[in-house]
Amino acid sequence: MHSPVSDIDARSIAILSSEAPEAMAAAESLRADYGDIAPEHADVIVALGGDGLMLQMLHRFMNMGKPIYGMNRGSVGFLMNEYNPDRLRERLAAAKTETIHPLTMSVTAEDGGTITAQAINEVSLLRQSYQAAKLRISIDGKVRLEELICDGILLATPAGSTAYNLSAHGPIIPINAPLLALTPISPFRPRRWRGALLPDHASVAIDVLEAEKRPVNAVADHVEFKSIQAVTIHENKAAECLIMFDAGHSWDERILAEQFRY
Repeated sequence: MHSPVSDIDARSIAILSSEAPEAMAAAESLRADYGDIAPEHADVIVALGGDGLMLQMLHRFMNMGKPIYGMNRGSVGFLMNEYNPDRLRERLAAAKTETIHPLTMSVTAEDGGTITAQAINEVSLLRQSYQAAKLRISIDGKVRLEELICDGILLATPAGSTAYNLSAHGPIIPINAPLLALTPISPFRPRRWRGALLPDHASVAIDVLEAEKRPVNAVADHVEFKSIQAVTIHENKAAECLIMFDAGHSWDERILAEQFRY
């Protein structure tokens, strides 16, 4: 969903950064030029760093109605705008705001208990030892793959489709496409299975087969659970994160550019 941020001059801005020296120096410079306010009282969050910082900010301010405008002062910045300290308020006023819905992962732990976590980029299951993982995959209650032997598997949102998913040769998804990417990581059998594009209302269940012999960890962005038995994953439409992009460098444009990169 696109929506312009209006009346930005009347809005209060919080400036946050990663701990990288370059990001911290940029934050101090921007605070001197544009002021600063505590993030809990701000209307807009300006985040300086890389994609890791942006993920932290999106998690921190989820469901708080605070759009995050990132500027790249880190090593990776697909979720960030280019750094430019000039005319910041004008850039914010012209920026487009995208709404991201996270994934909710419910984990069945080794002791049978259930734990939940949110993922903005992806949920991934990864083998814990030298033994390949053996997984069973069900979509909306129907088994679609009885046995997948692999290093792991991930379910990515459109926002996360250019991250780990892309490295695992998964498809890039436009930000507003109602799709999720289910992508295997180094599949051994069936060797030709390359994953699936799923509707964003699908519920994905993954059972770990031979869990004691082939232990598997589950990761939701930066939160990891070890030696799991199973996970269920669905997109949480009730949760929202807001991310801002420069009008001339929108998410749609980045997605198109990435797909034609060679």
